[in-house]
Amino acid sequence: MGMSVTISAAAEQDAEQIFRLQYLCFQSEAALYGNYRIDPLVQTLDSVRAEVASDCVFVARLGDEVVGSVRGRVTEDGSAAIGKLCVHPRLQGHGIGARLLRAAESALAEERGATSFRLFTGHRSEGNLRLYRKVGYQTVGTSEGADGVPMIVLEKPAGTYAATA
Repeated sequence: MGMSVTISAAAEQDAEQIFRLQYLCFQSEAALYGNYRIDPLVQTLDSVRAEVASDCVFVARLGDEVVGSVRGRVTEDGSAAIGKLCVHPRLQGHGIGARLLRAAESALAEERGATSFRLFTGHRSEGNLRLYRKVGYQTVGTSEGADGVPMIVLEKPAGTYAATA
């Protein structure tokens, strides 16, 4: 496809593109659950800006366009919560999601001291589950999202991400 997608830490001025991309990407998730109040669709631009400023946020770029993003932050117990992974629908299936995850995992472990990684995905989100398992995550339980969607909780220890490179 002759496309060279680069992965880098998000800058403040990326917030608006991340916000729009997230809105586009999570429409299909919302349809899957018949629930258009899921967090990525109701999150405000200001809230995305705040996350870009404080959390560990990475973007995938194709030229000047943000075509993917992921967020993570270390929680009190030392594990990092990773979420809102999204890749533009027209660029899915090229390994961009895995590259974003890897970038977030290494930054969270090396710069922020995360000892493990945790992520949540909806119980019907087969594509996400496949990707997460492929890069070493294992199901550790279930929980209910604030929006009422049953979520699967996956985890993996830090220090295992290099093996998937």
